[in-house]
Amino acid sequence: SDTISPLMWAIDQGHLEAADAILQDLLTIRADRQRYYHGADALFARHPDILRRLCADAPALLWTLLEGLVWRSRVVECRKRRAVYFCKHLFVGEDARPSSAIQCLCAHGDPKLV
Repeated sequence: SDTISPLMWAIDQGHLEAADAILQDLLTIRADRQRYYHGADALFARHPDILRRLCADAPALLWTLLEGLVWRSRVVECRKRRAVYFCKHLFVGEDARPSSAIQCLCAHGDPKLV
């Protein structure tokens, strides 16, 4: 049986504010005493076509997704700030083949995005 994704449901129904909140929540880095948690792996495992869907149905959410794939340190040293880019899923698909995500972003045609 199929399971319903709240994220895809919100996008399909045009509830982009709800979808934005879901994306922000999924991509928030959390920690406990044992490890750090980041929902990017789970998001791309559940929705390997998320970039294609956002380009086609909700381009306003592309910035939220891409911003969620970047962690920036709150500490500034010598006018520099450390950053970590979680971009694995943009280049490599779940089956270790090249991902079509970059092609979708290029085909979308937004020069600020690319």
